[in-house]
Amino acid sequence: MRLSRRGLLRAGLAGTAATALGGLASGCAVPTGSTGRNMVLWYWSGGLSPKVLQKARSRYDSAVNLQAIQIGGYYRSKLMTTMTGRAHVPDIAGLKGEDMASYLPNSNQFVDLRTLGADRLKDRYLTWKWDEGIAEDGSMVGFPIDCGPVAHYYQPAVFERAGLPYEPDDVSRELDTWEKFLAAGEQLKKRVPGAFILTDALSIYGISVNQTTKRFVDKDRHFIGDQEHVRTAWDRAVEATRRGLVSKIVNGTPDNISATERGLLPSQLNASWAAGDIKLNTPKTKGKWRVASCPGGPSNIGGSFLSITKACREPEKAFEMITWMLDADNQAQGFVDSVLFPSTPASYRMEKLREPDEFFGGQITMDVFGPAAQKIPVAFNSPYDVALKTPIDDEMRNFSVLGKDPDQAWKDAMSKCRRIADHLGVTY
Repeated sequence: MRLSRRGLLRAGLAGTAATALGGLASGCAVPTGSTGRNMVLWYWSGGLSPKVLQKARSRYDSAVNLQAIQIGGYYRSKLMTTMTGRAHVPDIAGLKGEDMASYLPNSNQFVDLRTLGADRLKDRYLTWKWDEGIAEDGSMVGFPIDCGPVAHYYQPAVFERAGLPYEPDDVSRELDTWEKFLAAGEQLKKRVPGAFILTDALSIYGISVNQTTKRFVDKDRHFIGDQEHVRTAWDRAVEATRRGLVSKIVNGTPDNISATERGLLPSQLNASWAAGDIKLNTPKTKGKWRVASCPGGPSNIGGSFLSITKACREPEKAFEMITWMLDADNQAQGFVDSVLFPSTPASYRMEKLREPDEFFGGQITMDVFGPAAQKIPVAFNSPYDVALKTPIDDEMRNFSVLGKDPDQAWKDAMSKCRRIADHLGVTY
């Protein structure tokens, strides 16, 4: 099985992260950070552009010996363990977007980037992305790397055979709502036997939730995962599955790849970075894809940050390096190298990001991703969101993969959420 560049977004109890990092406030040990010219940066595979990192090493070589270390496995756990142990703590640490809310309650363990002049750069970045790195006390923990605007990847020849719109502008306009998208799935199923418009139920559920301005826990530490915005997304995924519009072939498997190459999985809803996965997993489909807007409006999956830990002995120099690596030009390079979609709107107009993509039939995909990235709905991200969304995700899989009754699955998800909420001190 080929793994995607990003892999699965890691799930786990947010309370664990808060507890682990909170332990840093006690004890008398002195953090181990950079000494002299040495400066250590931690990141994960695909988290930063290798070319930009190499350019940073060369650019700052006279002042800093930058050691960029790629950490494998469970990145968050390794970072938290290292920080809790207060030894060999990196000066600069990548923070995955899905984990960001878990770090914010412990903002005192990171350098407040505002004290280094971050505010003067704010207007160069997507506002919603910038705000995700701000803690409740107003301090800035994370500096934006990338984001993941969602789009509709589809094979126009298959859509044309099904009598559906097949030019990107037409698909974006005529399949702009979930109702129209599901109706198109019905038509595809009838006209092209064995074809599915959705690869899995969890994707339509998650994307739908991310199209709203709410998540699972509000600012008052109250569980809201049982409210209409989540239930509507759940029911949409259930309806799509019941209507036979969702493939049961597991993503990334040889069967999935074969079905995609044969035009039986001609449609995917996924983030900008998924373009790299499609190219990697199905190179034989070069030229057979196009990109259109996501049904139901803009949504985002993924995207990360760089932080400066309190262990850093030269935070001013670290900040200078971070802001250079993540300026508009280098973020554009990051997209070319590693499909890291820029959080800098100025990048979207750059020539290197407006080159026709032959894999997508010569389409300039930035014309779809750029506008979507600038319209992502703003939602409060609680440090408890991951813990309280996981049971719902699990029960959605139990329904879609194992055939569990969806009403019972929902009830079981809510029961699990209440138990976790009690444990975390979240009201409901």
